[in-house]
Amino acid sequence: MADPLLFNPRTYDPAHFDAETRRLLRATVDWFETRGKRKLIEDYRSRAWLADFLEFSAKEGLFATFLTPAAAADGAGDKRWDTARIAALNEIFGFYGLDYWYAWQVTILGLGPVWQSDNAAARARAAELLSQGEVFAFGLSEKTHGADIYSTDMLLEPTGDGGFRATGSKYYIGNGNAAGLVSVFGRRTDVEGPDGYVFFAADSRHEAYHLVKNVVDSSKYVSEFRLDDYPVAPEDILHTGRAAFDAALNTVNVGKFNLCTGAIGICEHAMYEAVTHAHNRILYGRPVTAFPHVRRELTDAYVRLVGMKLFSDRAVDYFRSAGPDDRRYLLFNPMTKMKVTTEGEKVIDLMWDVIAAKGFEKDTYFAQAATEIRGLPKLEGTVHVNLALILKFMGNHLLNPAEYAPVPTRLDAADDEFLFRQGPARGLGSIRFHDWRGAYDAYAHLPNVARFREQADALCTFVTTAAPGEEQSRDLDLLLAVGQLFALVVHGQLILEQSALTGTEEDVLDELFAVLVRDFSAHAVELHGKDSATEEQQSWALGAVRRPVVDEARSTRVWERVEALSGAYEMAP
Repeated sequence: MADPLLFNPRTYDPAHFDAETRRLLRATVDWFETRGKRKLIEDYRSRAWLADFLEFSAKEGLFATFLTPAAAADGAGDKRWDTARIAALNEIFGFYGLDYWYAWQVTILGLGPVWQSDNAAARARAAELLSQGEVFAFGLSEKTHGADIYSTDMLLEPTGDGGFRATGSKYYIGNGNAAGLVSVFGRRTDVEGPDGYVFFAADSRHEAYHLVKNVVDSSKYVSEFRLDDYPVAPEDILHTGRAAFDAALNTVNVGKFNLCTGAIGICEHAMYEAVTHAHNRILYGRPVTAFPHVRRELTDAYVRLVGMKLFSDRAVDYFRSAGPDDRRYLLFNPMTKMKVTTEGEKVIDLMWDVIAAKGFEKDTYFAQAATEIRGLPKLEGTVHVNLALILKFMGNHLLNPAEYAPVPTRLDAADDEFLFRQGPARGLGSIRFHDWRGAYDAYAHLPNVARFREQADALCTFVTTAAPGEEQSRDLDLLLAVGQLFALVVHGQLILEQSALTGTEEDVLDELFAVLVRDFSAHAVELHGKDSATEEQQSWALGAVRRPVVDEARSTRVWERVEALSGAYEMAP
């Protein structure tokens, strides 16, 4: 019997979506299954460009249907920007290979500045290109400056007719080899400061667009390109001044979210392979899964993966319900990017410790999963960048709750148009949140939720009595350890909120929170060892260490769920 908490192509039926969404999601799964595992792995190993996949997408109208906002759809009722179904497709792409997800992800990033623009001609052009099956690219980062958009060397020289000539290079630009439209960030040569920023649309097929190389050894085309005296007409300009800066950050807000569900898909496919292999491998006359340490590692991997899914599913609701007066998604977004993707690394590592050499074999999905899962925490900002961002919300989230109407599950066929009018990218420290304690109170009867709640309450005490002072606030190494503790509290909160909405089995939840108790304790010990930690902070850190509540019967019941994954799915050959 299929595990209802994990994606399984054999039983997948997204009945909660409308008919066209269901058709497209199922058609995508069927395309991959028909293609088969052997071809999937062969293309990955040979670094083949994804032409046949993009041909399938164009024929079905996949990208066009999922990535055209209703305002640009010219009345096509199935086209909308729907974060719930975008998340579902992320998971499918991750399940079959991150190369496919990447072509889709950078198309989303490339579209961000366009859909935020008031340039009607550019929006119409993008919608038409999508309908033709084209992909898009996001020309922001540079070889010298990375994503430091304050320092861009893409220079635009005014031509006197409202247009420009653009010269400069961009680096780490996905789809830069094939994009029908590249959203490029640069600055004017005649205007100083942020008022000189410009976002404009370029075409990778133009003679003044020079593709330098693919900077990675992969089917993903992560390009370096250069513009030499590229003509930028007035109708190519998407944003100018501070609005261009905001469009860059707000686009990343939208695109960053996709990394979590991509990671989930990777881990799910790898888990089917790992459990099946371990359960059917005999060592010293016993199945590998008979060893206690193996059961613990696979159980930990399973509950961590379930936690990834619960958190990400609940975060979708906050994205879809966001508005000018509710910007809570701006915390949950870097959480999905940082916390969920690093959980994915832990899931893969736990399984890899079990299957060992099998994880290197060329005929497994696991071999590519073990490589590709590393990239996600490092895309759209590093773990450190996102942890620093998360810290901006800590005081208000823990100590200063506000009243909000409950956010429902959002699987309705609605257009998430607010994501393209997010407004100025500032004021994060003033965002308020609902009281996080309610989610924990609802599960206070579970021993490890209660134990973790003790640690969360202790963190509130830390913030009010032992928080880093002015000098320590410049020690990012220490602050990041605090950020990990806060991230765990937020992670647990949304897991419990989603569990209350979906009826997640309490054995699984309690086993998951046993893992989170250990994680909190480990980060507290890390904080204790930081060079600049004060005696008061060191004392607090050791006082926050807790031992999970052990329940062998509960752990056995959860293990039985893991064991049942053996043979539950194997990709068609």
